[in-house]
Amino acid sequence: MSAQSLADTSIWLVVLAASVGTFAIRLSFVALFGRLEEVPPGLERALKFVPAAVLTALVAPRLVYLDGTLALGVGNDRLLAGALAAVVAWRTESMLWTIVAGMAALWTLKWLALGL
Repeated sequence: MSAQSLADTSIWLVVLAASVGTFAIRLSFVALFGRLEEVPPGLERALKFVPAAVLTALVAPRLVYLDGTLALGVGNDRLLAGALAAVVAWRTESMLWTIVAGMAALWTLKWLALGL
């Protein structure tokens, strides 16, 4: 058995173990909630924040890091467009207008940076 085939086998074993682990975690929640008559109110309140937390975890690093370094200044177009989008989201509570305003701001800032 060569070193390369051993490495390939190890990678597949890790993928298999991660898949089984993920499936077991998800199945445990399905089985747990299948046995409960009602979800506890505290847990239900906490679960309402999960989508916002996940979205923030996905978006925030792209806004504050530029080329692998922390960029919190005026030169970070994504941060400025994100800040404008956050204001639009707060004022309008509309996902469509938030996306439109954020993308328009980002494209405008990129266009201005190229033109200067």
